[in-house]
Amino acid sequence: MPFIKIDVLREDLNREKKQQLLRKISEVVTTVLNKDPHLTHIVINEIEDDNWGYAGEQVSVLKEQGFSTEKK
Repeated sequence: MPFIKIDVLREDLNREKKQQLLRKISEVVTTVLNKDPHLTHIVINEIEDDNWGYAGEQVSVLKEQGFSTEKK
């Protein structure tokens, strides 16, 4: 029984995006690992910018300095 934990920054992740993420990951686990999707558990943890660090800084501070998490 696969258990998958996803940690993401809390930003622009609405119900529809979460559902899409859950479906796609479940599809991959079913296809690649040949696992029953009804036995696959996926948890999405949304983390505040102040609680996520990168290169020794809080993401909230980095964003204030122009850092973006968006794909270029």
